[in-house]
Amino acid sequence: DFETILATAESLKDKEDINWIILGEGRKYLWVKKEIERRDLSKNVHLLGRHPIEEMPFYFSKADVMLVTLKRDPVFALTIPAKIQAYMACAKPIIASLEGAGAQVVLESGCGIVAEPENYQALSQAVLEIYMMDKEERFFMGQAAKNYYDNKIGRASCRERV
Repeated sequence: DFETILATAESLKDKEDINWIILGEGRKYLWVKKEIERRDLSKNVHLLGRHPIEEMPFYFSKADVMLVTLKRDPVFALTIPAKIQAYMACAKPIIASLEGAGAQVVLESGCGIVAEPENYQALSQAVLEIYMMDKEERFFMGQAAKNYYDNKIGRASCRERV
């Protein structure tokens, strides 16, 4: 949901130490690039382009927090996005702007903050909440993510349930 992400980044652009790093070149890449320029967000929003999936853990390790957003849609509410699972496996706290199963996993695990989808004010508040936390609090959220992944999502736990 790049509309919400960019509106949030715009509302927080006075916080110069909040940076938005976007990897990939999806179908909205050119639109996002133009919007960054139009909204004067180039100091805070950085498009790094496409990288092999094998490099993602490196980029994830450099981030303080991971973001996942989805538009409000009954189909999306039924699924847990693969990004959430990847972020949890890498022991990262998550800000999730979505509803349904994905939001439930973030809340149940204690690994992050959930904001109403398509609501940039709610996402801005979630970003500020995690921004105000000290590193130790974010570390424990990341550990909660990893523990949940290992015990409820990872391959070993899947084999145990079969």
